[in-house]
Amino acid sequence: MVSKKIETDSMDELIKLFGPFDENIKAVCAAFDVKVVMQDGQSSLYGEDVNVDKALAVVRKLRDFIASGDSVDIGRVNYLCELSKSDKLDDVDELMNDVVVITSRGKPIKCKTVGQKKYVDLMKKNTVTFGVGPAGTGKTYLAVAIAVNAYKAKQVEKIILTRPAVEAGEKLGFLPGDLQEKVNPYLRPLYDALQEMLGLDSYSKMLERGIIEIAPLAYMRGRTLSNAFVILDEAQNTTREQIKMFLTRLGEGSKMVITGDLTQIDLPKGLTSGLKHAIKILKDIEDIGIIRLNERDVVRHPLVQKIVKAYETEDK
Repeated sequence: MVSKKIETDSMDELIKLFGPFDENIKAVCAAFDVKVVMQDGQSSLYGEDVNVDKALAVVRKLRDFIASGDSVDIGRVNYLCELSKSDKLDDVDELMNDVVVITSRGKPIKCKTVGQKKYVDLMKKNTVTFGVGPAGTGKTYLAVAIAVNAYKAKQVEKIILTRPAVEAGEKLGFLPGDLQEKVNPYLRPLYDALQEMLGLDSYSKMLERGIIEIAPLAYMRGRTLSNAFVILDEAQNTTREQIKMFLTRLGEGSKMVITGDLTQIDLPKGLTSGLKHAIKILKDIEDIGIIRLNERDVVRHPLVQKIVKAYETEDK
């Protein structure tokens, strides 16, 4: 058994490192079966030599995130612990200074997991990208961030967001209004992400001028989408015919991102998910990127990771 010091430059840094009610350091200790020892105003980790080294590696990486201005929460702590256990902790170094986009309030949006970074790189590289994974992995949010960045860089002239009008156990017919008004509540995550990144005023003006278009998938039929960044959200609820129709709308100077969660298909029984079919037959085509995110990439409450994993285990 060994004891090794936790090096910090200030009490403020130590407080951020340990987290609210010491939840961060408690998570590190639980992950590696080590203990925190306080002596002469100095914090140390005590336990088996290998475990202490892995735990300290996580602590040092957390210090690097704090120094770079990033937030350190329990989700990030748990993620770093998992990487340290598999000796892949250095993979997160590229996450610290890689900013996807700056929000209207000056907040930098960064990837929080290695899987998210690969997803962002695929979107930048390919004309068509499929992002498949469970809730909370940032599929839609990061796609919107890349779309906003592409517009700001004048790579595209407009942003088009769409999704199929298939509801999770509810009936659109009971909602008031026409199809556009009925589907608006289902597009709320897209609205929220755009408003955060652009600001309400800019978002409203771009929407009014047609630079941003948000519409049900049915409205895409017969169109050619040129010089646009097009995002199809909740694509697991498309049929084979619908996703084929969507993909063949691709015009010159455009990019497409298709996101979905194959564990949340709300199609009637007997219908095959168009997303599932598409990633199967398009996986070997050049300039089409496909990534499968998993529970490790969930950046919501840590409990969401456990819920996702439990459902995936049950499905298998």
